Amino acid sequence: MIEYIRGILADLEPTKAVIDCGGVGYGINIALGTYSALEQRAKSKEQGHHADEGSEVKLYISEIIREDSHDLYGFITKGERELFNLLLSVSSIGAGTARLILSAYSASDVRQIIATGNVRALSAVKGLGAKTAQRVIVDLKDKVLKVELDQGVSDNGQRTMDDGPSTIVADTQVKTEAVGALTMLGFATAPSNKVVDKILQSEPNATVEQVIKMALKML
Repeated sequence: MIEYIRGILADLEPTKAVIDCGGVGYGINIALGTYSALEQRAKSKEQGHHADEGSEVKLYISEIIREDSHDLYGFITKGERELFNLLLSVSSIGAGTARLILSAYSASDVRQIIATGNVRALSAVKGLGAKTAQRVIVDLKDKVLKVELDQGVSDNGQRTMDDGPSTIVADTQVKTEAVGALTMLGFATAPSNKVVDKILQSEPNATVEQVIKMALKML
């Protein structure tokens, strides 16, 4: 079992990070909060450059192994990984849905939503109806309070998404990355384009993270 991967950040997208470890590039699925933290880490090192400029990073890994696939999911902290694995323990919640939940809300918000039994907020995530949201709450309400989520800077200097939005980038780049991420998360391209355009018209200075989080509640 892989506990964590530490190496050079070779490439970064809102749904995927590639970490180079001794010449081997590991493609790791990530949620929006991890993307934000990795981007902040890279940009704090080389101000003004994109987040694929060679920063050393560390992600805690959750492996999803099936007969036809071997997928890696990465998280900034052990607590976020534990929350992801708890979500997977619920019947009908797969890795894709768990990642959607952790992209629509911060890890701390997800814990709070489940702990307080907020069915309405949880069922707003794509693929989660009220019935499934209730099942998540019933199964995890007591367990999530035991999950310790690190706030602020993690052990490799990265900031979690609770610290605020990442650096503002050009609208065209924001749109491209946001639509690409939404497509990877399972949304059709046409409605994703439409929603992102609408968001950027009303919030022209929104970051990729902000646009995706708003779009996840509109699609």
